[in-house]
Amino acid sequence: MPNQFEHRPGHLVLIVDDVPENLAVLHDALDESGFTVLVANSGAAALERCAQVVPDIILMDAVMPGMDGFETCRQLRAQIATRHVPIIFMTGLTETEHVLAAFQAGGTDYVSKPVRQSEVLARIGAHLQTARLMNQARSALDAFGSATLAIAPHNGRIVWQTPLARQLMRNYFALPGTGHLTDTPAELTAWLAATVEARRGGQDHPSLNVIQGASRLVFSAADVSNPEQWMVLLREESDTAQVQALSALFKLTSRESDVLHWVIKGKTNRDIGDILGTSPRTVNKHLEHVFEKLGVETRTAAASLAMNRLRGTVSDAGASAVAASA
Repeated sequence: MPNQFEHRPGHLVLIVDDVPENLAVLHDALDESGFTVLVANSGAAALERCAQVVPDIILMDAVMPGMDGFETCRQLRAQIATRHVPIIFMTGLTETEHVLAAFQAGGTDYVSKPVRQSEVLARIGAHLQTARLMNQARSALDAFGSATLAIAPHNGRIVWQTPLARQLMRNYFALPGTGHLTDTPAELTAWLAATVEARRGGQDHPSLNVIQGASRLVFSAADVSNPEQWMVLLREESDTAQVQALSALFKLTSRESDVLHWVIKGKTNRDIGDILGTSPRTVNKHLEHVFEKLGVETRTAAASLAMNRLRGTVSDAGASAVAASA
């Protein structure tokens, strides 16, 4: 059968089916179309194959003795190496609950048995194209140096993350003494659920702040409308980083930046003097210089302008990262 669907020569397809006749028919059709084909006659065998080499796409029989296709899919999704691999279920079970079970297990798509070769090839071509675009987006975000991660909506697992995001997640959530993060943090999962619910109602939802000492990790939802993956932007903030940012944005001295930083936090001149080890009168002098450089006349106006500029800087960086993935 001639191949009419675009794919890279040698794309690796894993077929998982306990019926030898089904394996043979699909193997021949895919082989003739230029794919490299691996086969597995059980869920356990499929896991072994994927431990040796990660396929580009998997055709998964739903009903098999022992470990069925649903459980096999769940275990593949639990592994970092295979979380992103498209899995197309092949099933004669067209009842709604079985179709839902396929997607809940982490399936990407499904085709009904008896399988039509042309339909399978079309689905494979479409999902390989999607996977290619996602890989390009990941590469672009990696190159940009953005802290970005993607989460699967159906199970809340982290599907992929840029190197910077991985490092930040380890710094804030890794198990003590291990340096490893075993699952999506519960607070991140709960925040995402609340964000999605708010977006569906046409409302905004606050960012998630995870505090660690004098620093905090801020999560912002870039895109939670995609049914295949939600994109989340991360940024680390600290008092030191904010002071430096204020100095750069408004050309303030180090002490003026310190004063403005604590004004933003709602501190009085007396409070700021105690924090900085100086008198309220000196703080007021610094504040007068801040007002002049910002072009404002009140503490409230200074705090509002500074916060808007800081948010604008972060938003610009986030927009650039998302644009890099388009």
